[in-house]
Amino acid sequence: MTANPDRNLLPLFVALTLCLAALGCSVAAAKHEASEDASVSRSTSKVSSATKRYASGATIEIARNSPADTVRVFYQNLREGKIRAAIYLTNLRPAIEGLTDAELKEFQVDFEAVGRQVPEKLEINGEITTGDRATVTVKLPGADDPDRLEIQEVHLRRDGVVWVILSVDEEAEKKVKQEGKNYFSVLKIETHQDEARKMLDRIAKAQIAFAAQNGGVFGEMAQLIDSGFLPEDARSSESTGYAYAVKLAADKKTYSATATPAVYGKTGRLTFSVELKGNKPHLSSRDDGAK
Repeated sequence: MTANPDRNLLPLFVALTLCLAALGCSVAAAKHEASEDASVSRSTSKVSSATKRYASGATIEIARNSPADTVRVFYQNLREGKIRAAIYLTNLRPAIEGLTDAELKEFQVDFEAVGRQVPEKLEINGEITTGDRATVTVKLPGADDPDRLEIQEVHLRRDGVVWVILSVDEEAEKKVKQEGKNYFSVLKIETHQDEARKMLDRIAKAQIAFAAQNGGVFGEMAQLIDSGFLPEDARSSESTGYAYAVKLAADKKTYSATATPAVYGKTGRLTFSVELKGNKPHLSSRDDGAK
């Protein structure tokens, strides 16, 4: 997303939740503590050894079609770019069932950004089931430090004979069912617009830092990126969905910045702008329609 989609494994998938957040699978970094009197069982202890196997990188035996196996297959599909197959294993399935391959391709960049962050050797190190609910612990890139793997939890629900990854909570799941194939489109727009606001705030802060190092004059967009104050993906709308621009006054002592949807109605609806009022940046937004 705007601040570099590669950094947020779960936000496009969770934020796309495409979760994005996204958009990932409703997994939150946390340590799992089960009380001693909890009625839990390990699925892997109830199957014959013939149905168990070690997946690449896993530290536990994984039973075929178990919660851990579902998580393994999901991330494998995501890493290999098999987006439809991956989402079919989650409670986001109603949002993708009605999409044609061409429509799904619109989200390809977002999902590929998430998939690139999936480790080649996925370490699944725990599986606990309680009735029709399960929690699988797996090492994934951290939200704050993508270069560092952290133990995170993936929650699942048994639906009939299969396990489903809970990518969104119950309230969002209702919305998914209501909006169906439009869910990702709406979510993508909302996510891009939220990230556009954040990027303009980041541009304002970058200008302060740039001016402090350059005699009080502000910088062009390329200068802010080349100086390391802004991420590389701010140069293009390909992954951000927004085109960013900075306009300097003749003396370079004041500036304005804009964020415009790359494709109105698909990547965003609102146009954002930042202008200096006094010495403080002021953010505003408007819907310019198809213009």
